[in-house]
Amino acid sequence: MTITADRPAGAASVLPHLLPVRLPTGYLVPGSFAGAAANAWATASAKVAGLITRHPDAFPLYTEGGKWAVGAEAWTNWCEGFLGGQLWMLSERAEPERRAEFRAAAEHYSEIIEHRKADDTVHDLGFLFWSTYRRWLEATGDDAKRQVLIEAGRTTASRYRDKGRYMPSFRQPDSLFIDIMMNIHMALYAAQQTGEDGLGRHAVEHCLTTRRYLMRGDGSASHEGMFDIETGAFLRQTTQQGFSDDGSWARGQAWALYGFGTVYRFTGERRFLDTAVAAADFYLEQTGDRLVPPNDWAEPNPVRPYESSAAAAAAGGLWQLAGLVADPVKARAYADYAVAVIERLCQDDFLASPGEDWEGVLKHGSYHEGKGLGVDESVMWGDYWFLDTVDQIQRYAERSQ
Repeated sequence: MTITADRPAGAASVLPHLLPVRLPTGYLVPGSFAGAAANAWATASAKVAGLITRHPDAFPLYTEGGKWAVGAEAWTNWCEGFLGGQLWMLSERAEPERRAEFRAAAEHYSEIIEHRKADDTVHDLGFLFWSTYRRWLEATGDDAKRQVLIEAGRTTASRYRDKGRYMPSFRQPDSLFIDIMMNIHMALYAAQQTGEDGLGRHAVEHCLTTRRYLMRGDGSASHEGMFDIETGAFLRQTTQQGFSDDGSWARGQAWALYGFGTVYRFTGERRFLDTAVAAADFYLEQTGDRLVPPNDWAEPNPVRPYESSAAAAAAGGLWQLAGLVADPVKARAYADYAVAVIERLCQDDFLASPGEDWEGVLKHGSYHEGKGLGVDESVMWGDYWFLDTVDQIQRYAERSQ
């Protein structure tokens, strides 16, 4: 049922509180997960500490030959929040004697990106601020951190185009990316906190446009949609990072299943949950028992069989959906798959060991295969979503004990 009651005056598109993630009654995380999580945090503690020691105040996106490529080509500036987000998690999950060190670093790496809250040249402020200032707010209750999030949300909403009813990608004003579904909640958060109707209305319109033009009938997602800049008419689907325009880039599919689920939590609008479920089911159908997808399922016999950052993000989105869908059978299937993915990523061929020379946490990720950037390497967002999903599942398991 669509939830519409108890919305704050002036913010008719947004619920006053996020819908909770509630796993089916009696669901248990397998006992094997605890050991996998311990290995993940040990690796992250060593690798993240090494990065901030060797390259203070740097925000690399990907490794080259297993070494963080500081100052390498970025394509766009979208990753500065993921290092701080990992530091915030390590301030609670690292070995106790190091948590204060990680907490101080988390605050520092969050502070030095605060100026980006007014950056209206990118579509990625959710990646920057939800991973950092949202965690800082939750840790302290400091209203100044909430105000940073609100300003970042207003900046996100300011990119809205009436012609076409969408917020464009960083690339150009006629371009709409599926990635924006992982950032649009910043505008919804700002609407929720302020009661400013325009913020929420524009965010919801963007989601409806994305749903209409980038999501296909089989649940697959196009990476990009192009619009007529003068009229706002939709022109065609295309891709920047997938194998073909009519394929489905795996990380974009993860953005869709995770992002539409998050928007449902902010709005209670059932069509967004239905879209997230369709995207999730397509992802599961395409990936199956292998658990980790290639860059794009449409690529025949891919040279690189794995894109681990897509798997990490999809696992987080599936875990969230497991706590949102009403069908307990489907919910358990999503939760089981999310756990299985994380346990697979914790195996030796994906998870670096604390003592090896490889500087990232998670191997076999890719940034941009077409541009040859960070291919079959560690990527900062892959490390972040891997650890974030580990943390979510672990918190549930700890509460269930």
